[in-house]
Amino acid sequence: MKKTMMVLMMFFSISVILTSGCVDEQSSSDTISDTGDDMIVAVSILPQAEFVEKIAGDNVKVVVMVPPGADPHSYEPTPSQLRGLSKAKMYAMVGSGLAIETTMMDKIADLNPGLMIIDCSEGIALREMETHAHGDEDEHDAEEETDADHEGGLDPHIWTSPGNVKIMLNNIYEGLVEIDPENESIYLENKNAYIAELDELDGQIKTTLSGKESSSFIVYHPAWGYFADYYGLIEVPVEIEGKEPSVKDMQKVIDEANEKNIKVIFVQTGFSTVSASAIANEIGGEVVEVDPLAKDYIDNLAKVAEAFEKGLA
Repeated sequence: MKKTMMVLMMFFSISVILTSGCVDEQSSSDTISDTGDDMIVAVSILPQAEFVEKIAGDNVKVVVMVPPGADPHSYEPTPSQLRGLSKAKMYAMVGSGLAIETTMMDKIADLNPGLMIIDCSEGIALREMETHAHGDEDEHDAEEETDADHEGGLDPHIWTSPGNVKIMLNNIYEGLVEIDPENESIYLENKNAYIAELDELDGQIKTTLSGKESSSFIVYHPAWGYFADYYGLIEVPVEIEGKEPSVKDMQKVIDEANEKNIKVIFVQTGFSTVSASAIANEIGGEVVEVDPLAKDYIDNLAKVAEAFEKGLA
């Protein structure tokens, strides 16, 4: 046990020095300035871009605030991105508490008072994030912990559940019809066609995960809670609310992995794998990347389900 704790402390120190668990934030070019007379719809993340494009087709120009490879929990839009939003007709916000939205929506409203902002999370029951305490490693810390050490925020990753995506699509559809009523019938037809694709995906995932109900999987960043709830699985997160795990937290995850014979630690594409690799090393397992922010939603979620199926215990 002492050897294990020493190894974990070494990896923990390295991870704190190298990264706080977020990806390198890439600069985003001004994708709005060259759109000509296109009707512009802005979204926060790439999956939303797919949802809008599937409904609206070529009738709108979709711009994404968080560029590929960036972290929506910490990314800050460039001044040119914010200025470009003055030309947008609609902004489809995720609405479930992404940091980028809570920090910039007032600025966007000031820049474009006529912008219609829709909340894609309207009608979705938001779940609480999993919680555990972070702190020093001394035993007396447990006695000094307050309620604040255990408070969890709401999980913003609503799009990882196909059931939630159907609601998001309806909210986007209603917004598109409001800004472009002439194409209502086209939007309705396209929305229903994409929902049919989601139903097919849902059936495929249920087949993939058949017999795995109530099984657990370990993720570094807890982005898959809605997916887990929807398919009857249990998400075991390493990181909580963007905080690096303490050595004690990592040991708890290792103990649970060994107890349940879990051999895979899932990490978000582009995130640091230092702490995850330390845990994988201790359980004789491996680190596998899954991406909750890929644009090709249906193909990606099918692949994620296949990856989870192999890592469930």
